[in-house]
Amino acid sequence: MIDFTGLHEIVGSTSSKILMLVADGLGGLPHPETRRSELETANIPNLDRLAQHSACGLTTPVLPGIAPGSGPGHLALFGYDPVKYLIGRGILEALGIGVDVQKGEVAVRGNFCTVDGQNAITDRRAGRITSEEAIPLCKALDQIKVPGIEISVYPVQDYRFALVLRGPGVSDQISETDPGRLGLPPLPCREFSAVGAGTAAAVNTFISEARKVLQESFPANMLVLRGFSVLPNLPDMGVNYCLKPAAIAAYPMYRGLASLVGMEVLPSGPTFEDELDTLKNNFDRHDFFYLHYKPADAAGEDGDFDAKVRALETLDTYIPELMKLKPDVFMIAGDHATPAVIANHTWHPVPFLINSRWTEGEGVDEFHEKSCATGALGRLSAVHIMLLALAHADKLTKFGP
Repeated sequence: MIDFTGLHEIVGSTSSKILMLVADGLGGLPHPETRRSELETANIPNLDRLAQHSACGLTTPVLPGIAPGSGPGHLALFGYDPVKYLIGRGILEALGIGVDVQKGEVAVRGNFCTVDGQNAITDRRAGRITSEEAIPLCKALDQIKVPGIEISVYPVQDYRFALVLRGPGVSDQISETDPGRLGLPPLPCREFSAVGAGTAAAVNTFISEARKVLQESFPANMLVLRGFSVLPNLPDMGVNYCLKPAAIAAYPMYRGLASLVGMEVLPSGPTFEDELDTLKNNFDRHDFFYLHYKPADAAGEDGDFDAKVRALETLDTYIPELMKLKPDVFMIAGDHATPAVIANHTWHPVPFLINSRWTEGEGVDEFHEKSCATGALGRLSAVHIMLLALAHADKLTKFGP
C-alpha cells in the first residue's frame, strides 16, 4: 500500500524478484447450466498445482459492491487506493501509445461502435474491427475542425482510439457519451459545472461531424467517448517500494498506467508469447515485473463462456515457463471479475495466490473462486497485496519499536 504510514522506514532493496501476473478479468460466475464458473470449468492443472503450494484468497479490487474499470482495478493491485487516486481512461490510452499529453490538455478514450437506423447502439465495439480497418477512420476523424479547440485523433488498437483536446480553457469536467449498454443511442456530452460548458459544446460539435464521416463505414458507423481526463500526480512506485519495476503489456492502456506509477515500460510485441520473450530477455534487469494477460477479459466482455474457458486454459500452459524463471515471489491476480454470463466487469471478488519460499500450501486444491475463498488469506483488499509481496520478498523490516 503506497500510502502506508512509515513504509519508507521499513522497506529496503534486496536481490529478490517479484513477478505479478495479472489475468485481466480473471474472476467469473457459474454457468446457468453447469453451475461452475469459467475457472472451475477450465482444465488448468498447472494453476491448480501452483495453488496447492501457495497462499490463496480473494481480492476486492475497490470496495464491496463496486464494479471497477481496468484503471482502478490495476491501481489497486499496485497498492494505490483507487478511490483516492482517480484516473480517467483517456489519459491512460493516450500515454500508452506515446502521445505527449501536456498539463492543461484533456484526453479521452473512444470506441467505434455500430448503430441502427434509429441511432441505437447494436455493438459497443463495432464487431471488434481490426487496427487496419480503424486507422483510416481515425485519419478521417482527425480532419474535423471545431472552432476554438484543437481535437487530435489517434488510433490505439482495434476498435479503440484516443482524442486529445487542446486549447484555452479545455476541461475534463464533462460527461461520457457511452450509455454502457445496447439498445440506447450515444449520449450527448454534458458539463458537470460551468467550467466545462465550452468543452462539452465543442465535443458535441465534433460528434455531430463524426456521425457524417462514419455513416457509411458499417460496422464502425458511430463512436462513443469515455474517460475525459487530465494528467494525474501519483507517487512513484519504484521510489516508495525501493524497487526497479518494469511493465510488460501488449495493450496500450496498461502501458500508460504503468508509466504513470513509475514503471519502465518494456517494448514488446502484440501477443502473450511476445510478452514472455520480453520478460525472459529482461529478467536480470529488474526486481519487479508486471505481466499482463488480456484474452480472458476480452472473452468475458463478449459473453463467450467457452472462449473465456479456453483463454484460461491457454494461460495455464504458460505457468511452467514462468516458474522456470524462478521468481522469488510469484503472484497471480486479476484486476476485476468479468463473468461471461454478465458480459461486463462486476463487483465480485477475484481469485488470488502468492507463491514464495514462505508458502507450503494450506489445503487449497484448485485455483478458482470457491477454493480460494477457503484459503488462509481470506478476502483482502487488493491494495494490500503489494505489502504481502514485499514481505514475502524479504523487503520489509519490523514496523515500530
